Amino acid sequence: MNGTIQNLLAHPAIQGGVAPFIVGALVAALAQPVRLARLAPVAGFLVAVYLIGNFAFEPLTATRKIVLLGAAAPLLGLFFDMAFRPARGFGVVLGALFGAASLWVFWSVLTQRPLPQAILHGAAIFAFVVLVVAATTALRADPVRAGAAGLALGLGAGAGAILGASALIGQYGIALGAASGGFILVVMAFGRGVAAGAAFTLSVSVTAGLLALGAVLLAKFPWYAAAVLALAPGA
Repeated sequence: MNGTIQNLLAHPAIQGGVAPFIVGALVAALAQPVRLARLAPVAGFLVAVYLIGNFAFEPLTATRKIVLLGAAAPLLGLFFDMAFRPARGFGVVLGALFGAASLWVFWSVLTQRPLPQAILHGAAIFAFVVLVVAATTALRADPVRAGAAGLALGLGAGAGAILGASALIGQYGIALGAASGGFILVVMAFGRGVAAGAAFTLSVSVTAGLLALGAVLLAKFPWYAAAVLALAPGA
């Protein structure tokens, strides 16, 4: 029996899709009374990281840095949700913050390239993260649109990474999208009383944005496809 369960949990579809969806829905439903349903995406994402067996940070590779920032982003968002009333330009400021952090994530990749190319790629990375974070954070008051953006960003980044021959990043992205799908299911059941907030939007935008960039820089995902993905929150 234990062997059957272990084999089931080792299946990529369970690790990257079914388990994150179930965990995302459960966290959204059970934590909704205390206004923590917004943590559903990061919960599903981290479950996938755990099941895949990549919960280690030595050596600290670019992929593991993505996991670290993906876990930290909703905590910062939760702080803003609880402590501040967001002002105009809130999303852009957060986008710039995580845009700078994204340079740290891909620093080892950038330093291997000629200086002019590294500067160009660094500027593109920064601009991409600012755009994705700002556009998604603008949806924080609408849980339906925020959930749909998380679903599109996660599945888009995951599918692109798989096409770019990076199965690990692909599983991570699909897990994020699946967990966002679980959140949407709970929103449909409980209504718009389920809050998204900055915790949700930062979780999906930062993680999906970094995964898409990882698919471009570490795999063979075309840069122009990632640029189109950045339009998903607005759509």
